[in-house]
Amino acid sequence: MRTPIALAATGLALTALSACSGEPQAGNGDSANSAPTKNAMNDKNAKITVAATDTECKVAVNEVSTGTSTFAITNAGSKVTEFYVYAPGDRVMGEVENIVPGLTREVVVDLPAGDYETTCKPGTVGKGIRNPLKVSGLHQPPADDARLAEAIAGYKRYITSQSETLLVRTREFVGAVKAGDIGKAKGLYPVARTYWERIEPVAEIFGDLDPAIDAREADLEDGQEWTGYHRIEKDLWVKKDVSTDGPIADKLMADVTTVVNKSAAARLSPVQLADGAKELLDEVATRKITGEENIWSHTDLWDFDANLEGSKAAVQALRPVLEERSPDLVKTLDAKFAAAETALDAHREGDGWKLHDKLSKEELRKLSDTINALAEPISRIAAVVVK
Repeated sequence: MRTPIALAATGLALTALSACSGEPQAGNGDSANSAPTKNAMNDKNAKITVAATDTECKVAVNEVSTGTSTFAITNAGSKVTEFYVYAPGDRVMGEVENIVPGLTREVVVDLPAGDYETTCKPGTVGKGIRNPLKVSGLHQPPADDARLAEAIAGYKRYITSQSETLLVRTREFVGAVKAGDIGKAKGLYPVARTYWERIEPVAEIFGDLDPAIDAREADLEDGQEWTGYHRIEKDLWVKKDVSTDGPIADKLMADVTTVVNKSAAARLSPVQLADGAKELLDEVATRKITGEENIWSHTDLWDFDANLEGSKAAVQALRPVLEERSPDLVKTLDAKFAAAETALDAHREGDGWKLHDKLSKEELRKLSDTINALAEPISRIAAVVVK
């Protein structure tokens, strides 16, 4: 499963889960570490250190109390790694990607009582190196829970509006593919994906549905069936023949419908909005800028714009709380969002965007710089909303 913001994930997750037990797994030759003996039940301000290498994932604790926990992951290995907190069924409760060797990155996760797994993914592949994590106690809502609840409600309205259009545009795309209309399908491909990319942090929490819909060929594990948008993308631009893609198109429509239905029922937290905003920018920084996301169609700037819009929607939902608690941060966010939008607007073309392979290295560098400048203040939002 790939993943960025969350929506800095950049993932989002359910905040209410019944406690379920499950044995930790090690995938693709990775070994699960023995569980630490310490716990963080009494010190919610302490960061939980994670020592990641190419073969180990040493989490300082194996038990925390309900509410927010901050994990600080240091990569001492030679491969880029990722860190996840999974609920049963590999639902993503929190994640941080692109932890290069020598780097320490943090993620704030809001967890109700239950049994979870912490996971490092050296090389960003496989099921990773997993450890059990138990969360106990009663959740204590913030004092200003009503305002935060309104922030979540506002963001959910955004997710609903985008999801409704995602279904319409994906149905049109699937219809064109099944009709063998390659020209129409090519035109609809980046449009349908725009709505997917805006809500992806919510979609990513549902385990295998995200890779079924959005896995790139390079993401595939041994024996994994390749389906979804990018499978059809290759057939449209490389094979130039979608005559056998009817079943793939039908599955894409079914999977997108399932994600939309699950997203409507998902219960989110303020931390998830903050992390989701960051994850979406990570998507831009790690995939869209390089052109590796849509390597055949080169429609990465459509995704870039959608990720930026999705990130802004999450931040705007939290704006009333941020304005009261950290007005200087709001001013910085406004300025950095405006700079990123201006940088991207320079590459508009008609009703869409220039193709990625038509941009120079310098133009891509400038876009990357504006996103990195925006990602830094967004990474501070989670700490503000959990005060």
